[in-house]
This record gives sequence, structure tokens and C-alpha cells, in this order.
Amino acid sequence: MKIVFLGGGHITRALLAGLRDSGDHRFIAVHDRNADKLRRLQRDFGAVAEPDLRRAVCLADMLLVAVRPAGVHDLLAQIGRVERPTVAVSLAAGLPLRQLRHTLGPQARWARAMPSPVCREGRGLTAITCDRAMTARERNLVRGLFARLGTAVVIPEREFDVFSTAYSPSQGYYAVNALATAARKLGLNAKVARLAAAHALADAIQEWRASGASLEVLMQEAATPGGIAATVMAAKDRDGYPKIMERSLRAGIERAQQMRVRG
Repeated sequence: MKIVFLGGGHITRALLAGLRDSGDHRFIAVHDRNADKLRRLQRDFGAVAEPDLRRAVCLADMLLVAVRPAGVHDLLAQIGRVERPTVAVSLAAGLPLRQLRHTLGPQARWARAMPSPVCREGRGLTAITCDRAMTARERNLVRGLFARLGTAVVIPEREFDVFSTAYSPSQGYYAVNALATAARKLGLNAKVARLAAAHALADAIQEWRASGASLEVLMQEAATPGGIAATVMAAKDRDGYPKIMERSLRAGIERAQQMRVRG
């Protein structure tokens, strides 16, 4: 199966790194207008650089559309129709299948995928949803590709906007930075503050995954009633931390909906 990426940006680079690191040596080509990007992807991952859009599309058994949402429709309009059966996968947030399924002609079968940049290390998480016209074999091809990069989950498209706001590693980076910043302000040196914050989040989550215990049990274990951790969690609840999380996700969902309308 020949895989072709349209767009040579950050997510394409992350996916290529994860695929090659997993031992996937299939034919992969990349189209991008930026010649420097193509040269770097060819050098680093052995991807075939194809600056001509039509030639790139003609190569593809699976086409991954990896450009910004605002540019998807113009790109697809430039392509027109594919001439042979092609699995087309959009990586663009906010654009639903109903806006994609009639593009590229009847030979294209569409899916959406939302991969995490952490897939470069093989620890990614990807949500997938497939159009009703896609066959079981085609669905398995899409899921199999992203399963090489970590965990791949199939979810209803109605859940995609919520997933897109909740799964981003930016949530973890932001939380680590906020916790470390607060610790520095209260007197801890910067290096140890970052170490403590990373342990509080990353190592705790790793322990939860490895142990199989519920979050409720682990929180009770880590927070003795009347102790420091319990006091900190109670203060977060009083200050509206759960509501802040919900409001931030709602803002992300609203942004995804705005992108859909504009598309």
C-alpha cells in the first residue's frame, strides 16, 4: 500500500517518525509547496518528495490530508477527482465527513483521524471515524496504520470535537508548567519545581495505567484525610478547578464548530 501525505508540517513529521521507528518501511510520499520541508522529510525518513500535487495523488492508495483546516477545501478542489480507489483520511480538526464525502469523486472513501504528536515516540493516541461508504477492509487499513503509532480508538463522529479538545498533550504540558510556576513562586528552585510537577502528573499517570487501579482509589491512597494533598485538592475544588476544566473544553468545542461553519 502506497501512502501519500498532502502537507509536510509538524503532524506529518511526527507520523513519519513514529511509523519508521515502528519498523514500517512502506512506500511513503509527501507533497508540499515548501521544497525545504520535502528535502528534510526525504533525508530524515526516506519519504519520496513529490512537489507536484497531481502526481502525488496519483501515487496514493491511502491519502492523508495533513494541512490546516482552512486550506483543506481549496486543496481538494485543486485535486478534483481521484481516478482509482483511494482511502482518504483527513487529519483536519473541525471538518466533518459530510463536508468531505462528496469531494475527490466516488473512488475516494473518507475517514477522519485525530492523531497526537506524541505518536512520534510510539505512545500516541488517535481517534478515528469512518464514513459509511468505507468497507471493513478499508476501515482496518486506517486503524492498522494508526495502531502502529500507539493506541487507536474508533469513536462516533459526534464525539470528535470533545475528543479533540481533551486529548491534546498541550493539556499535560500546560498543567506541568502551571504547577511548576506556582511552586517556583512559592520558593522552590526552577529545576526541582519542574521535576516535582512532572512527577506529580506524568509519573502518577503512568502508575495509574500500570496498576489498573481506579483513579478514586489512587486519589484516596495519595491524599490522607486532613493531610497536605487532601487540603490541596479541596482548595482546587473550592476555587472551581473542575468548572475551569469544563469551560476550557467548551471553548475548544466552540472553536471546532466555528471551523466547521467556515469550511
